[in-house]
Amino acid sequence: MSKVLIVEDEVKIARFLELELGHEGYEVQTCVDGREGLNLALEMDFDLILLDVMLPGLNGLEVLRRLRLQKNTPVIMLTARDAVMDKVSGLDAGADDYITKPFAIEELLARIRVAIKHKASDNKDS
Repeated sequence: MSKVLIVEDEVKIARFLELELGHEGYEVQTCVDGREGLNLALEMDFDLILLDVMLPGLNGLEVLRRLRLQKNTPVIMLTARDAVMDKVSGLDAGADDYITKPFAIEELLARIRVAIKHKASDNKDS
């Protein structure tokens, strides 16, 4: 069972994602704060992280930058920030993918499957 961390401060979105991913068979942990998200991501091993950009504590880009200093856990940015420069900043900071809100859950689930599959194949190649 793949483990996913959701770092999202909008409680309704976090709960929706938690329910959908749980239904798909993922083990899910959620938090609403950037600092807590970073701590969890560094302390535990997740197969994927869904990370919002606009978070209290630390913003998502800073969480991602700090995470990338120590881990290569796949990260999908999931955010309302949809300007091209926001997307470029997220990808340049080390995100594996960038999805803007509102999003289709089917597309997100497909992108999660791809990111986890890539991580698994990278681990086999190591």
